Amino acid sequence: MGKANVKSSAKKPSKKPDPGANTPDSEEKSEFVEVTAEGGDHVEPPPPEVVEPDPELSPEEAEQARKDYLLTRFWISARGYWGKNGDRLAWLFTIGLLLLIIANVGFQYGINVWNRAIFDAIEKREAATVYYLAAVFFPLAIGSVLLGVAQVFTRMGIQRRWRAWLTSAVISRWLASGRYYQLNLVGGDHQNPEYRIAEDLRIATDSPVDFVAGVTSAFLSAATFIIVLWTIGGALTVTLAGSTITIPGFLVIAAIVYAAIASGSIMTIGRSFVQVSEDKNQAEAEYRYALTRVRENGESIALLGGEEEERDGIDKTFTKVLRQWARLAGQHMRTTLVSQGSSLIAPVVPLLLCAPKFLDGSMTLGQVMQAASAFTIVQTAFGWLVDNYPRLADWNACARRIASLMMSLDGLERAERGDGIGRIQRGETKGDTMLSLNDLSVTLDDGTAVVGETEVAIEPGERLLVAGESGTGKSTLVRALAGLWPWGGGSVNFHPDRRLFMLPQKPYIPSGTLRRAIAYPGAADDWTIERIGEALHKVGLDHLKEKIEEEGPWDQTLSGGEKQRLAFARLLLHNPDIVVLDEATSALDEKSQDKMMEIVIKELPKATIVSVAHRVELEAFHSRKIVLERRKGGAKLVSDIDLIPRKGKRRLLGRFLRHRQAAKKAA
Repeated sequence: MGKANVKSSAKKPSKKPDPGANTPDSEEKSEFVEVTAEGGDHVEPPPPEVVEPDPELSPEEAEQARKDYLLTRFWISARGYWGKNGDRLAWLFTIGLLLLIIANVGFQYGINVWNRAIFDAIEKREAATVYYLAAVFFPLAIGSVLLGVAQVFTRMGIQRRWRAWLTSAVISRWLASGRYYQLNLVGGDHQNPEYRIAEDLRIATDSPVDFVAGVTSAFLSAATFIIVLWTIGGALTVTLAGSTITIPGFLVIAAIVYAAIASGSIMTIGRSFVQVSEDKNQAEAEYRYALTRVRENGESIALLGGEEEERDGIDKTFTKVLRQWARLAGQHMRTTLVSQGSSLIAPVVPLLLCAPKFLDGSMTLGQVMQAASAFTIVQTAFGWLVDNYPRLADWNACARRIASLMMSLDGLERAERGDGIGRIQRGETKGDTMLSLNDLSVTLDDGTAVVGETEVAIEPGERLLVAGESGTGKSTLVRALAGLWPWGGGSVNFHPDRRLFMLPQKPYIPSGTLRRAIAYPGAADDWTIERIGEALHKVGLDHLKEKIEEEGPWDQTLSGGEKQRLAFARLLLHNPDIVVLDEATSALDEKSQDKMMEIVIKELPKATIVSVAHRVELEAFHSRKIVLERRKGGAKLVSDIDLIPRKGKRRLLGRFLRHRQAAKKAA
């Protein structure tokens, strides 16, 4: 898709944001290798192909297939951490963690052997051997502890760096091309993206590392100590009804059977854990969103006296949270029943099994204790799933939620690449034309027309007023100009190397100092305090000049009119070539509105202005007016009026309509 060479008036970073950069708390340089085109621009890999469920599947089966694919989609992006464009230390940390796990199992085996030796020495009352083994124990214990600490450092290092890499990649995609805004306009399972990025992604990257480390440790421990059990336990001979039965490796068989019963029980009891965890996370996200909405709209709620209604809504969402937590508590209670019972019984089983051989003298006390220790380790390894199934379920739910967000971003990227519904193209104008709409149509993401074919050319210095009744798509047209609304047809073209600046109806006031709020989207130190104070004076905000360096909740303390005046101060500072005003004076009285427009015309005499507004008084500040009218199949441009006569200029709308009529006759 072609992009217009339109420069933002904000201060540009010297380097493009790195999708593999670490989080701010890390002072290390990014290890992510960017893929760049010949022109030096970052190139995103294409999104995965759409996977449609088999049409022969039932609705329940199709939904399950969709959920299964979500895990695949998560890994498509997440495994890139170990790829050629991932973190260069990823494999070093991973291999280091594996070596530490192996060494730790080795120390476990050493302590297990020590157990046998110390109890045999105690049984034989060999004081010298006991003292010697007591001295040997401390190096073993210290080594095991140090390995454990190193293992935690390495494991959490992988988790931290993986989360940083994947978070940066997802945020880069989320912020690119206005997708964070476009997600509000399309359907899909991507509600509360901020919670998914902050919380779900954390769990989705933390848990797999714990799981892989746990499974690896469990496998090595089980393999090592099964050999120990087989060697120590030998065969057990049992006499039943006059018959003698010999069970080879009876301790190994007992450990496997015991683990199978415990794991099978937990799988049966906790089969709903995944869905319950997913429902709980969604309820938590909705609750946080409800609280955030109250904070963000506090002034309107307070003025309307809507506290009781808001409390009712918050109570309903919180009740849903409590209901989901009650379901989750029930799942935890049932799994705890199995895991707690298993942890109590497991140490006793090997003692009971070894007791006959110890009593007949075929096993020493040291062998019994070594077997008991080995049996517990094997049981712990086999029962790893029992202890971690709740976390596995929680990870499953979180990975699906972040994958759902990824899939919604995939859909927007496909639209940018021209797949599916038509896409508005962006390019450059020819000659002196500052802005042109060529056969532009605007649609919803499902193809429903909002604005029909529109043909407009705007010359340098023109001040164009876009009018029409509410619902005709004026604001949608502005979003299309800004590139935020991608769906439709035709093209939006700008003069190359011209800067575009937009003033929306509700100006954004960032957190921090008033100086930062005025300079936005530029950096706070791009202009001196004197220059900022001068801009405030021109827009009638002299009372704020003494507070330029103050931090505060400016979004809450400034009135709607003050926010719009502040937006005009921004406009004066940035001094762009093309200005788009979307109901930018709606909160001002008529006198203040006139003053703002007079200031813009005086301070930016060469700027090309496109205004969207309802007030007829604004016609006095514009040289041209076009009118949109709601029609079947989308709003149409029905008139193009010169408010200030233009000699030698023929109205483009008239030419366009005559061209359409001639084309129809020719057809």
